[in-house]
Amino acid sequence: MSAPATLERLGFDPLRLNFTLRTALAACCALLVAWLVGLEHPQWSAMTVWAAAQPVRGQLVEKSFFRALGTIIGSVAGIGLLFAAHGQQWAIVLGLAVWIGLCAGAGNLLRGFASYGAMLAGYSAAMVTLLHSTLAAGPFVVGIDRMLTVLLGVGVALAMGWMFTAPADPDDPARRVRRLTRRILDDLAAHLAGTLPPGRGEHQTLLSEMAAIEDALDGHAAGSLRSRATIRAIRRLLTAQVALLLWMRRPPRPACDGALVAAVRQATAAFAADRPQDAEAHLRDDAGRTGSDRMLHDALEGLAEAEATQPNGADGARTGAHDGVVLHRDLIGAREALIRATVTLLAVGAAWLATGWEAGAFMLLGAAIMTSIFSTADNPAQTLKQVMMGQMLGAAGALTCRWLVWPHADSAFGLVLAMMPFILLGAFIQAHRRTAGPIGFDYSMVVLLMLQPAWPLAGTLAHSLMLAGAVVLGPAVGLMAFLLIFPVDGHRRQQTLVTMMVHDLQSMAAHPGAARQRAVWRARLYHRVLRLARWADKTGGSREQAMEGGFAVLLLGSAILHMDEALNQSDPAPGTARRLNAALARLRHVGSDPERAARALGVAATRLAADGTGDGDLLREAAAELSQRAAFIRLPGRAVSTAR
Repeated sequence: MSAPATLERLGFDPLRLNFTLRTALAACCALLVAWLVGLEHPQWSAMTVWAAAQPVRGQLVEKSFFRALGTIIGSVAGIGLLFAAHGQQWAIVLGLAVWIGLCAGAGNLLRGFASYGAMLAGYSAAMVTLLHSTLAAGPFVVGIDRMLTVLLGVGVALAMGWMFTAPADPDDPARRVRRLTRRILDDLAAHLAGTLPPGRGEHQTLLSEMAAIEDALDGHAAGSLRSRATIRAIRRLLTAQVALLLWMRRPPRPACDGALVAAVRQATAAFAADRPQDAEAHLRDDAGRTGSDRMLHDALEGLAEAEATQPNGADGARTGAHDGVVLHRDLIGAREALIRATVTLLAVGAAWLATGWEAGAFMLLGAAIMTSIFSTADNPAQTLKQVMMGQMLGAAGALTCRWLVWPHADSAFGLVLAMMPFILLGAFIQAHRRTAGPIGFDYSMVVLLMLQPAWPLAGTLAHSLMLAGAVVLGPAVGLMAFLLIFPVDGHRRQQTLVTMMVHDLQSMAAHPGAARQRAVWRARLYHRVLRLARWADKTGGSREQAMEGGFAVLLLGSAILHMDEALNQSDPAPGTARRLNAALARLRHVGSDPERAARALGVAATRLAADGTGDGDLLREAAAELSQRAAFIRLPGRAVSTAR
């Protein structure tokens, strides 16, 4: 039996084991080099190698950069806090609670590894302020030691990783999105010709695939300016595709211009033949043939503009189109993460100050890490249960090394060498299918956190057991925080997205002239619908309910922008203007009373159609969708309206 087959039979993933063994060897090298140059906490360099390791080169570069940047910012903040506190523990606790809360909030607003860097800046300050020892000359030395150990670890991780990791392929999502474009244009031509079979299941499948592609784009963008340009262009294509899906969900129009159908099919053929310039030209020709259908015109023009910015060979993105990409930012999640982290650290810090527990600093550090870094996890509470298991394994490994192995060493160099088998063991734990993920990773991190190779050995077994208990209490406190303070899981994140989309609708209705920012409003809503579709797939809930509700929100957004445009860019009759203003007034509170907003929108649709000055059908369809999806639109805690 071959070695890979034997490993698989034993439960190991051979490819992952190859990666984790390389990382473990790099961590051993970083530990040794940091000790040789005289850094006080050489184990922090090894921890950095584990934290920075990535299987793809671009992700390795970007995560290493943000780890270094976050560490520098956090260390400077920690140094400043130590100087400002003048040894007063209450001041340190208060300062850390505020700083880590701000960093946790920022991490929930940012994306990708920038989010990681923001949260790392929070708990790096905690490490500087809480783990400084009497060996250090002062807070400045502690902060410098933290920065140097991390920078050394980043350097080792980059050197080792650069030799063995492969670059990401940003063209892979681009190819997938182009295939989707061809499918959507095929459906569009059939819809225009009246030959598309009825049913919305295909639209949901397409939206689900688009959401899965979008969810992975940040990883493909990491580490390269060209890749970032490619990913921005892909996001523009996805936005344009959502717009076309939305239009196709409207009832078929009467016999359509055959030339438009033919032009759409020509654009599809150009995409299939990989002739992007021809595809763009055909799409612009399509947009010019849509007549008075503003919604279809904008969708086709948006697809043409998105195609105009797709990368073209080695030159990167082509120019000539608007380059802005408006993405969903989780403002609600950021606020909750800030409050959760701040309140938790104040509570844990107060308990530490009240009891004077010697190991309280370790517990506070653990709480700082858990309430910040895991605040962006899909299900923090579930993840922290695995983290606790990993940290218990790590604490057991550290105690074994300290009290069964280290006593046989005769120098600091011997202590460093004795740590290496425990580091290498982490590679096997992380590569086993039962312990991969948080369990294996946290074993490796806690083993290193608790083992500082200082000679001669000092301390007692009772003291080590107390520190181990404090370390494990960190994720326990974090778990309680995520269960009690703004509990969060996939379903809650999905509901938060719906809430923010409804708030967008209300803001659009409340701002005269919103149509002038049409591109911004639409892009943000389209991206939120993609995120909503992804969460629906992740949680295993009702995908149909989430996606149909998302499309209803998009149709309402289009109706609001159309009414705003009719009021501010044309000259409607006084009666029509009153009906439009009344509908917008109701839509400002659509989350509270969607039924009343639907009735007002229906009245406005009738008046607009009678005047012939706008797209009454759009408003009528939006009113029908709002009535049908009222339960989806209504915000939690709002009463059901019975008024007529």
